[in-house]
Amino acid sequence: MSNLDKTLTISLVVAIVVALVCLVFIVAIPQQSEKFTEFYVLNSEGEAENYPVQVTSGEPMAVTIGIVNHEHETVSYRIGITVDSVENREISAGKLTHKGKWQEIVSFIPDKSGDNQKVEFWLFKNSETEPYIKDPLCLVIDVLEP
Repeated sequence: MSNLDKTLTISLVVAIVVALVCLVFIVAIPQQSEKFTEFYVLNSEGEAENYPVQVTSGEPMAVTIGIVNHEHETVSYRIGITVDSVENREISAGKLTHKGKWQEIVSFIPDKSGDNQKVEFWLFKNSETEPYIKDPLCLVIDVLEP
């Protein structure tokens, strides 16, 4: 074998060994995925569409709220509900382990009539006073006189 053949053979063997080491590393030591929390609001049929648009003042309005923890640690969650920027209700979702899910039908009662009132659902993590997610989930409703 010539020197060029020996060099190419050694280079090929080294490349194969490096590729196998990288493959073993990737398979044996999985990387931790991104940390995030799923937070959603569903209608009474369990769909993310056709939300109620009218409710009577003083009567409860119900939606389904869900949270799924992908934070790779146990987290305590709570939800604040505001109607037209006025705090209406706070709900504790309790502690969720990684990949834990909480989903419940939640009601709140708009107390003043008016059109185009913004209902905001704020998610809080652990005992933090600032919302975990910068922007709330929102619905717009018309609140009718009783």
